Amino acid sequence: MEKSVSQKLKLGVFTVLGTLLLVAALYFVGNKQHLFSSNIRIKSQFANVNGLEIGNNVRYSGINVGTVSSIEMIGDYRIMVEMMIQESIIKHIKKDAVATIGSDGLVGNMIINIIPRESKLSSIISGDTIQSYSRIGSDDMLTTLNVTNENAALLTADLLKITTKVIDGKGTLGLLINDSTMAQDLKQTIFQLKKTSSGASNVINELNKIISSINKNESVAGVLLSDSISGKKMKTIVSNLEQSSFDINKITKNLDSALTNVVSGKGALHYLTEDESLVKKIDTTINNIKEGTDLFNKNMEALKHNFFFRGYFKKLEKEEKKKDN
Repeated sequence: MEKSVSQKLKLGVFTVLGTLLLVAALYFVGNKQHLFSSNIRIKSQFANVNGLEIGNNVRYSGINVGTVSSIEMIGDYRIMVEMMIQESIIKHIKKDAVATIGSDGLVGNMIINIIPRESKLSSIISGDTIQSYSRIGSDDMLTTLNVTNENAALLTADLLKITTKVIDGKGTLGLLINDSTMAQDLKQTIFQLKKTSSGASNVINELNKIISSINKNESVAGVLLSDSISGKKMKTIVSNLEQSSFDINKITKNLDSALTNVVSGKGALHYLTEDESLVKKIDTTINNIKEGTDLFNKNMEALKHNFFFRGYFKKLEKEEKKKDN
């Protein structure tokens, strides 16, 4: 009988302890999942949740404020994540807050971090959907690093080939490095280029000085450069000079043709310059004209003294005197 009572006591104590442990466990789990506190539900869409699971923590500014309640695929590249957030903290979370997925430490579980922003927007309410930002996952980083390593290996191999050729003296760079004569020639060429460039620079500076020294209002060059009317006049003058040159050239050709005719024996001028007998005849004729003129003057003087014509000449003299008076 005593043994039966002892067994019942032990069974009762075990049952009570088991029940207490179960209640404590349920309370601990429920408290961790915020089952016994007032919560609201908010949502956010992601393209990749990077292994996030239901029950993972939600943090706001590094503080655990809720848990992930559901994960639902709503499209080919859209995943809707629903979170339960403590009602006491929602006054601090604004509508423009951003949700990101990260890891709890280097190898910990995935969590959602809600990042606050400085704004004057109102606080979130139950059912709101906040913005999201997908960070690069570790798998993406490893893939990128793998591609980078492969590219670095290929680049190293190509550099090794180029370095080998340069050391062996192949190619232009190899010749420049190994051939001292070519290097010296190149150095001399560069020196000459510098010298030429310096000379060109000096010439340009001198031209700038000349152009700057031109008085656009007074100098001829300045007027021609700035005054369109003077430019047109100068163009007209050049055109007239060209026409005058053409006319002079034409006259010169005509004179040359006339002189050619004179020299070749054509025309009266040739006879006047080349025929001596004609010149003598003309000289004789002029002398005869002079002698005839003298004789005519003498005859007229004789007529003045003649009895029959004396009255006529006196009448002429009186009329001339009257005109003079």
